[in-house]
Amino acid sequence: MANSLVRAALRSSALRDVATGPAKLLVAGASSQRCSVSSVSRSKMPPPARYGGRHTVAMIAGDGIGPELMLHVKEVFRYAGVPVDFEEVIVNSSCVEENDIRNAITAIRRNGVALKGNIETNHNLPSIYKSRNLLIRTSLDLYANVILCKSVPGVNTRHRDIDIVIIRENTEGEYSNLEHEGVPGVVECLKIITRKTSLRIADYAFKYAQTHGRKKVTAVHKANIMKLGDGLFLQCCRDVAKNYPDIEFESMIVDNTTMQLVSRPNQFDVMVMPNLYGNIVSNVCAGLVGGPGLVAGANYGEDYAVFETATRNTGKSIASRNVANPTAMLMASCLMLEHLKLGKYAELIRNAVLNTVSEYKIHTPDIGGQATTVDMVQSVIKQVQRNDLHRTM
Repeated sequence: MANSLVRAALRSSALRDVATGPAKLLVAGASSQRCSVSSVSRSKMPPPARYGGRHTVAMIAGDGIGPELMLHVKEVFRYAGVPVDFEEVIVNSSCVEENDIRNAITAIRRNGVALKGNIETNHNLPSIYKSRNLLIRTSLDLYANVILCKSVPGVNTRHRDIDIVIIRENTEGEYSNLEHEGVPGVVECLKIITRKTSLRIADYAFKYAQTHGRKKVTAVHKANIMKLGDGLFLQCCRDVAKNYPDIEFESMIVDNTTMQLVSRPNQFDVMVMPNLYGNIVSNVCAGLVGGPGLVAGANYGEDYAVFETATRNTGKSIASRNVANPTAMLMASCLMLEHLKLGKYAELIRNAVLNTVSEYKIHTPDIGGQATTVDMVQSVIKQVQRNDLHRTM
């Protein structure tokens, strides 16, 4: 049974490769081919602007605080004069049928780019139900999840001057959706690690480090226990590291990594890891810099890019209370604008957000303040209006 599931997984991976085209891995001779695009992958350029120089982007609001944050993003974009239109797609996370999510995936394929809120995954639904977030990542082969965890001036945290980039393999590992109950009371969950995918994410991490002037890449693993699976991932990282002699490489066991993060986080620069470890480490790092309301994330593939908050939680408990921190979603929208080569708009909005938090000290409850979501957004809009930059773009 387990062998058949593994074969099925590998067949599925092969079919996806045929559909999306062969991966162009740079394991040997990588130094002769360098990529300058913002996503640092060998992906195609972002979709060209259409309809009078405007871009169309898929918008998936998700659950919890997602819908209200998307409204604020649209409002800020309107005042900033951003040449982006949104194709909004509603996904019902409680529906077992996959029609909604398939429509969303089609919209992303059509537009090439999406801004997304987190879609709730209810573990009480039948086992045939697949995480909608995971379906998006695997269907579009969004293999690189990139999280930027950087200290924000004005936000009180235990550690200062943190600047860590987490690069997480996004399509396999423990998230392969392969599990079964062989006999009552005994469940097998299969963790899939492939050489091809591991080489691809390792090369992405080193290329990111080189392109962004980073000095070190840390591979996170558990190869002392999972000698074959994590051992393969670690060896792939070592192989790729040989092509980047100017970048320092180290490896670290995942449990030690979490301890080192909370005790001496400044030792880390770029970190690369398999899927589940990336989920855990990104949440730890978000906590280090002030919480999930501050950190943005992006998912890159060869052909598509999806932007969202870093920690992928819905914030259901604070939905519709006007207390959600809009920083992470606004910063994710800035990453999206940079991907679309609209860097001046991204800079305008990002500066307004950071000034709101750092200079004007307008803080929502999650970072120790009493301001509302609307208070923060209105401050951002006022600064955008005050800045004449957007009038001359």
